[in-house]
Amino acid sequence: MEPEAFRDFFGSVPTAVAVVTTVGADGRPLGFTCNAFSAVSLDPALLLVCVDERSRTLPALLGSEVFALHLLAAEGGEELARTFAGRSDRKFDGLAWRHGESVPGSPVLREGVLAHAECALESSVRAGDHRLLIGRMERVLVREEARPLLYRRGAFTAWEAPVAETAVEAVTARVGARA
Repeated sequence: MEPEAFRDFFGSVPTAVAVVTTVGADGRPLGFTCNAFSAVSLDPALLLVCVDERSRTLPALLGSEVFALHLLAAEGGEELARTFAGRSDRKFDGLAWRHGESVPGSPVLREGVLAHAECALESSVRAGDHRLLIGRMERVLVREEARPLLYRRGAFTAWEAPVAETAVEAVTARVGARA
């Protein structure tokens, strides 16, 4: 299969956008943009992240055995996605971040994030030109008010889900129809 056909197939579906962060052997925070991740298990709480074997962050992930997965928010997330998709060694310059609480080596971004999970590396599996990393979720934080950032066919957009008022109107309409 040609790479273009592969990209066309998977690019046809909107996906959430994430940034994966870890710390290098020198203590410096590192990270990359990712849209290949998923839930694996509820008990124990595991998630999967796919990392290109050529990623400059992969050795740090394997060495530190900790990472944070950040689901990006529509507000501020696109800039983070673009920054972490680049090859700069200065991706964290000017960004608000802190060390993880449950997984101290995992840098946690403070802005532009819908949710984050602090993870300890459970296992690593080679799969073609990628490495599948399974992380044990030690702590999560979700910001309910934020809207997710989506990516489809090379473009970013915000999730436009029905707002709470729409759900209330629908319930009111159903109740009113019964009266």
